Amino acid sequence: MSEPRHLHRAWADISLSALKNNISIIKKLNSPDTEIMAVVKADAYGHGYEKIVNCLEKECGIKYFAVSNIDEAVEVRLCCPDAEILILGYTPPEYAEDLLRYNIIQGIVSAEYAKELCSCISGKLRCHIKIDTGMGRIGLRHETPEQCAEEIAEICRLEKLSAEGIYTHFAVADSDDPDNIAYTDKQEKFITDTYDCLVKSGIQLPHVHFMNSAATCYRNSSKSTLSRAGIIIYGLHPDISLDIPDGLMPVMSLKAVISHVKTIEAGSCVSYGRTFRAEGEMRVATVTIGYADGYSRQLSSKGEILVHGRRCRIVGRVCMDQLMIDVTDIPDVCPGDIATLIGTDGNETITADELASIYGTIGYEVVCGISKRVPRIYTDKGEKI
Repeated sequence: MSEPRHLHRAWADISLSALKNNISIIKKLNSPDTEIMAVVKADAYGHGYEKIVNCLEKECGIKYFAVSNIDEAVEVRLCCPDAEILILGYTPPEYAEDLLRYNIIQGIVSAEYAKELCSCISGKLRCHIKIDTGMGRIGLRHETPEQCAEEIAEICRLEKLSAEGIYTHFAVADSDDPDNIAYTDKQEKFITDTYDCLVKSGIQLPHVHFMNSAATCYRNSSKSTLSRAGIIIYGLHPDISLDIPDGLMPVMSLKAVISHVKTIEAGSCVSYGRTFRAEGEMRVATVTIGYADGYSRQLSSKGEILVHGRRCRIVGRVCMDQLMIDVTDIPDVCPGDIATLIGTDGNETITADELASIYGTIGYEVVCGISKRVPRIYTDKGEKI
């Protein structure tokens, strides 16, 4: 039986074995009273939500999921009928009834927003209340925990809301700078003090959570009932300058096929803009992937690709669907050979974090940016599923 046609262009290998390995390591980082809330927004960070959430729920025992919006929440619900799903972002009030229909937990960012939602629903809406402790994005913002607790109490008194927790998001938990550590300390103290104020006033919510991936790795706290693990689930760094726990493995590899190999003479130009000119005779291979697949044009003449277990530099500009590499020093390269853009070949590895560092972004953007036209091929213990 021949290989599927898409395997003769570009594809992403998604290792469910690596995913399960990462969840096992993250569970060991957390206290027994802290459960993982798997962040699967943006199509599970580009890995494909359906297979990822099914594996997380059925094989890893994950009960809680976090998403960005109502559409993502519904997709996860259809895969996982019994999961607890929290929307971290905004849902327009006109779609509030869908939150009830699919039993979705909504993040509440203000008393005004809570009242808007209540005016649009027929039943009781589950929610977690977001506090802006210093991210400056969304959430209740107050000078003191006492004032914050007062607004939360106002929200909790709304008959059509069922508040189940409060949460916040750290801005610099992935930094070892002393000022940033102090900033995160202050964020954590504000939300835990707010929770204590609520308890004193007779409001006992099941959840208070503030750990993102960075906090889970670098400042794990038993006070957070949920660990909102995102990028580390997929084996990447919250910040490339800091090590992640031993054993975490990238879940995604990105591969493509060599379609053409040629010898060019000294002075020959390669790709758009004539930005690359050969200094001497060289062999150039064309690889069937480009920026429309999510492999950034900013890697032009900067990035490297693995072929036959060796690094090959990109020459000239990355095109929409193709790019060219120097294979002068690698014998026997021919059309049909596989090139690894992210992943391991032999003793060499290129990570999404490495690519990100070349053009000044983060690994999150690299994996999230792999386009929909690149098929995701799922494996478990090396076998396709």
